[in-house]
Amino acid sequence: MSKREKLTKRLLTIPSDFTYAELQKVLNDYGFQEFTGGRTTGSAVKFLNEKTGEKIYIHKPHPGSIVKQYVLQEVARMIRRRRR
Repeated sequence: MSKREKLTKRLLTIPSDFTYAELQKVLNDYGFQEFTGGRTTGSAVKFLNEKTGEKIYIHKPHPGSIVKQYVLQEVARMIRRRRR
């Protein structure tokens, strides 16, 4: 099992210490690219898969780097839908 597969498997367990950098890696593996909007978007981040047109909107964690549980749950749902 590759490091990326292990990371995805870990995300699916909804851990309490999953970082934003780890989330970016997983989303990149599924074809998503990060887009930050204009100057007033603050911590709002959009991940877009240009092939499928799928979008995921999240808030980038701050001041720390640990991703909120509801964000992990949303991404996990997307991954499970794709695996069917």
